[in-house]
Amino acid sequence: MFTGLIEEIGVVASVERRGTSKRLTVKANIVMSDMKTDDSIAVNGTCQTVVSCDANIFSVDSIDETLRKTTLGTLSVGSRVNLERAIRAGGRFGGHIVQGHVDCVGIIRTINDIQGSRQMWIEFPREFSRYVVPVGSVCLDGISLTVARVESARIMVALIPHTLSVTALGERKVGDNLNIEFDIIGKYVENMTAGYRTDTPSVFESMKIQPEL
Repeated sequence: MFTGLIEEIGVVASVERRGTSKRLTVKANIVMSDMKTDDSIAVNGTCQTVVSCDANIFSVDSIDETLRKTTLGTLSVGSRVNLERAIRAGGRFGGHIVQGHVDCVGIIRTINDIQGSRQMWIEFPREFSRYVVPVGSVCLDGISLTVARVESARIMVALIPHTLSVTALGERKVGDNLNIEFDIIGKYVENMTAGYRTDTPSVFESMKIQPEL
């Protein structure tokens, strides 16, 4: 699990095609301090498993499913990526619950610089709009952000200068794609309340469990 607080920006050192998968090798510093093989790391918000690592470089294997559902398939040598290690038990929880399971790819439609901050409008597939609420949480390219405004299948986030300087989001431009993970709490609520609809079994019914009253 992650929190959406980026630790550093890494740089893609190599991209190697392996059948339907790709091996991405990334140069980094901060996240390497205690990294070992089999650790989880979020690369632009996508949870990946470290398959090898050295002093200042690590590799992950992105399978076809990941490449199709995220922007990792578009990365090339020199691409700058947001990195976050999995949170430690008992660690400070500064963002929100982020799984690293990308729901969809959004596209930046508008960027406005306003008195030191930046407003960014992102459009995404309409079926995910039910998971968005004003001043709720959303994860964009691994960054925990607050939804400032909602308009149908578009959201606006306001970015402070610090976020722009310590993440790769400050380099994004109109037309760029971003990985989006919506708040897991909303998904659980939707699943648990589905039992109140006559056409959908409740969690208890689907598991054949008799709830205690």
